[in-house]
Amino acid sequence: MQKVVIITGANRGLGLETARQMAELDYQVILTSRDEKKGEETARDLGVRFHPLDVISAKSIAALLGFVEQEFGRLDVLINNAGVFLDEKQGILDVPEESLRATLETNTFGPLMLARAFIPMMIAQNYGRIVNVSSGMGEIGDLNNYGPSYRLSKLALNGITLMLANAVKGKNVLVNAVCPGWVRTDMGGPDAERDLETGASGIVWAATLPDEGPRGEFFRDGEKIDW
Repeated sequence: MQKVVIITGANRGLGLETARQMAELDYQVILTSRDEKKGEETARDLGVRFHPLDVISAKSIAALLGFVEQEFGRLDVLINNAGVFLDEKQGILDVPEESLRATLETNTFGPLMLARAFIPMMIAQNYGRIVNVSSGMGEIGDLNNYGPSYRLSKLALNGITLMLANAVKGKNVLVNAVCPGWVRTDMGGPDAERDLETGASGIVWAATLPDEGPRGEFFRDGEKIDW
């Protein structure tokens, strides 16, 4: 049976490349994005399914869940890729409150709410893989004053990864976090050291782990890194 994967924020950049690689592995890809027009165009070009998704909207998440239930009756993989980086030029003492809240809503609460929506389906079928796309900027040993909202959101996402992995302990649902590295995307910029294919490959690795694979860990390029 063809496995079904949702990839959030996948109309461009790292999410799009992840969708391309998962489709090549014969997964039924559901590409999601807030921009419905661009998302539909991208999905059509890639030959995959599309559904609009605003990760900070409970109504939007519920609509996606209903779509998956009706169209497929299962979800095998959830890749929480959507994210924002709004505070590159501010420090923790001057970053606007609205940037903090907006970043945490998208990068942290969105992935949590999606996981809570789809984990029951994964438990029922005794199979699931959840990949939270995190960042080395969220490593607690590397925290500094640069990009405070982004760092806090990824630090919290790493914590959520650990808690979710514990919540499904004993089930064939593997929850892990992945740092794709500094990738040449709109967020990473043209001077980033990694290409899209390399950045996405670690995400795809975690999304396709075998049943005995690791859980509740943080990886880059398939190698464990520190929280």
